[in-house]
Amino acid sequence: MREIYKLYRPTPLQRAVRLEKALGTPAHIYFKNESVSPAGSHKVNTAIAQAFYNKISGTKALTTETGAGQWGSALAMACQFYHLDLEVYMVKVSYQQKPYRRVLMETYGAQVFPSPTDRTEYGRKVLAQDKDTPGSLGIAISEAVEVAATSNGAKKYSLGSVLNHVLLHQTVIGQECIKQMEMADEYPDVVIGCVGGGSNFAGICLPFVGKNVKEGYKTRFVAVEPTASPSLTKGVYTYDYGDTAGMTPLMKMHTLGHNFIPAPIHAGGLRYHGMAPTLCRLIDKGLINAIAVPQLATFEAAILFARNEGILPAPESAHAIRAAIDEALDAKEKGEKRVILFNLSGHGHFDLSSYEAYLNGSLVDYELSKEEILKNVNALPKVPAYT
Repeated sequence: MREIYKLYRPTPLQRAVRLEKALGTPAHIYFKNESVSPAGSHKVNTAIAQAFYNKISGTKALTTETGAGQWGSALAMACQFYHLDLEVYMVKVSYQQKPYRRVLMETYGAQVFPSPTDRTEYGRKVLAQDKDTPGSLGIAISEAVEVAATSNGAKKYSLGSVLNHVLLHQTVIGQECIKQMEMADEYPDVVIGCVGGGSNFAGICLPFVGKNVKEGYKTRFVAVEPTASPSLTKGVYTYDYGDTAGMTPLMKMHTLGHNFIPAPIHAGGLRYHGMAPTLCRLIDKGLINAIAVPQLATFEAAILFARNEGILPAPESAHAIRAAIDEALDAKEKGEKRVILFNLSGHGHFDLSSYEAYLNGSLVDYELSKEEILKNVNALPKVPAYT
């Protein structure tokens, strides 16, 4: 495992000096560049570990889901390194928007199917209800879980976010950041990351949360989600399934309801109805804050970042960039020297169709209405209170 991590770890911590100058801010903006991994995102950190532990336990094949394709690409690479077969159920709208992610996964040796498919009982049920559905991460999870569960033990299911072991693997990001910030002789006033299931945000923030709790630091933490899928800012904190079919255990989390089908925004990795229970607990305790930003504003921030720093960010990562820019502008208005750290969770080289849509003016914003939220929340499972 460590030999494979050496392909790209430690990842760089970079200061966005040109972006600071463009904004005219006294703030110092740092970003952890996880886009340098072979598969292009932070997802490799947990993919390597999960493939390794499956391999040594005798597993021969894995199934999984993927949204934008970053998790699927990472697991496909890891499975190839450990000689495991892999089936990937990719959310259909992302499968259509990001064909080269599919090609990358297939290059690494994975089979990729647009979800919902006719390969599973649940996929066929969804298609019978709406043959034109864009799909969702919840549906794709259901299909991947069903395939594993009905394989008589021949296949195991692997998840790229939400669960505690995934968040633990990702804390290598924040642990490196602490050492690198020491080298820069600075410490972050605010730590920012995008959130879909919670893995990259947890990866960068949890080690710093520990320092707040144990050592009295006062760093703020900002989780940034899309207005089209605002589980932390508009969802309810209760028990829900992690997938749409209700095959997973119930988890206490901020949720929009497992039946929620998000709008087809280009940040496919953030189109999830729930959130990591560990992060939700920290939100509930007031140790972490959450905000939601619209699609157009995130792409505006991504373009500004690319033109000043030369790196094309993934649409998911652009949510963190949007919040970092807003923090820097707030520091400018208040005349404060503020140290801002955000996680650049992946590059956007396979997301050029979304940038094209933004540049030609065809991209639109989506905001979830209260009516849509109530419709799905009312269908949540009824869990008896306990003491």
